[in-house]
Amino acid sequence: MLCLLFCAGQYNLSMLRDLRTTLEMIKWEHSVFALPFALTAAMLAAGGWPRPAQLAWIVVAMVAARSAAMAFNRLADADIDAANPRTATRALPAGHLSKRFALFFVVIAAAVLVLAAAQLNQLALYLSPVALAIVLLYSYTKRFTRWSHLVLGLALGIAPAAAWIAIRGALDPRILVLTAAVTLWVAGFDILYSCQDYDFDCSNDLYSVPRFFGIRNALWMARGLHLAMIGLLVWLALLFHLGTIAAAGIALVALLLAYEHSLVSAHDLSKLNAAFFTANGVVSVVFFVFVAADVLLRR
Repeated sequence: MLCLLFCAGQYNLSMLRDLRTTLEMIKWEHSVFALPFALTAAMLAAGGWPRPAQLAWIVVAMVAARSAAMAFNRLADADIDAANPRTATRALPAGHLSKRFALFFVVIAAAVLVLAAAQLNQLALYLSPVALAIVLLYSYTKRFTRWSHLVLGLALGIAPAAAWIAIRGALDPRILVLTAAVTLWVAGFDILYSCQDYDFDCSNDLYSVPRFFGIRNALWMARGLHLAMIGLLVWLALLFHLGTIAAAGIALVALLLAYEHSLVSAHDLSKLNAAFFTANGVVSVVFFVFVAADVLLRR
């Protein structure tokens, strides 16, 4: 009996270690990138704060979808990551986590997404497999198209549309403007991030904007995408008759993106991690806070 208890305890400890390693691998805390945009859409759909249950299930669905997508991406790219010096220390190529456990995690996260969608409404449930297909299949696009950055953008960009459906049970075309804005925003910073792997992509026949257009041109394309994103946010504000508080938030987002681009150049990518993780995390939170304040004060 003592032996069985000891073995069960060791198994549970192993499971907990694997779970912790998986959460570190997928950087689950970076769910902040898309979640505030989803909450923004939810508030626009509800005309204020959604019901607590709706809000909770939207957060669960968002975190589950991103967790499934990131774990699946690490699985799909395990061999590529092992060959890339920048990513060789990640959990799977370094042998700190088994592919079996990572796949198990993907299945559980996907099931949680479907469960959360079922708690929201029928349309959300029916569309949950479509959402899963988009966020999972992105991982293979870098093998055949230089525009994989836009596919990643769409994977996060569907979050606002999904949140709107979660609240209303139907899709309003106006919220697709926010979907487009998030798509361009993510594609822009993913292009920046991929500049780090320019040499590796060229030597391993992987597709990316920097590989095909060069780092200098890739940086300009990222700037163009972020400029277009600001234009779409302005359009969104006009469509929903938002006021000066939301306008101030958009202006601050523009300044943050300008700061992000000031950190990198074709000859110096050393500050790219700061640009990617810090500035972009703040962008989504700032936009949500200002739009939420605008919506609540105008009720």
